[in-house]
Amino acid sequence: MKITPELVLAAYAQGIFPMADSRTGTVDWYQPALRGILPLEKIHISKSLGQLIRAHRFEVTSDRDLPGVIEACSERKETWISHEIQEIYIELHRMGFAHSVETYLNDELVGGLYGIHIRGAFMAESMFHRVSNAGKISVVALSEHMKAKGFQLLDVQEVTPITKRFGGVEIPHETYLEKLRAALEVEIDWDPFTFSGTP
Repeated sequence: MKITPELVLAAYAQGIFPMADSRTGTVDWYQPALRGILPLEKIHISKSLGQLIRAHRFEVTSDRDLPGVIEACSERKETWISHEIQEIYIELHRMGFAHSVETYLNDELVGGLYGIHIRGAFMAESMFHRVSNAGKISVVALSEHMKAKGFQLLDVQEVTPITKRFGGVEIPHETYLEKLRAALEVEIDWDPFTFSGTP
């Protein structure tokens, strides 16, 4: 089955997401028994990260360079972000469904993340950093934007050491679907933003 932007959106709305095999590039679909989320009302920001953000060393934007963020996220020894996946998400960005958060230091892209926005949900796909904490700053900016806009669900697919530090938890698939359905009942525009640096 040929992967298309419309197919990807329909899958996300049912709690399914695509990943490509690192060796063959073949795209498969995943619906894990446990799903990682970041509860927006319980985001934990460490004291040191908060101090770094308030120092205003970094500039944080959204939708300024989604292709650059996706390419940076794919630059690892093994990646599920194939060229086909990249093209699909860039097209979803043109359609208004894929968004990025970029962290810059001295006008250089040093961190960021991207994902899919459908109504009141955002499904974060991948994150990268080239400077310590730059990716984490993108997460803080994303969560603050989502809280301000009234988003209902921040899906991170699986809980990693980084997302666990932010308060990430795993929930059963059925619980995730309940949260997803509730989020899809809320109409929320993304609205590109810049982050003020005050978490």
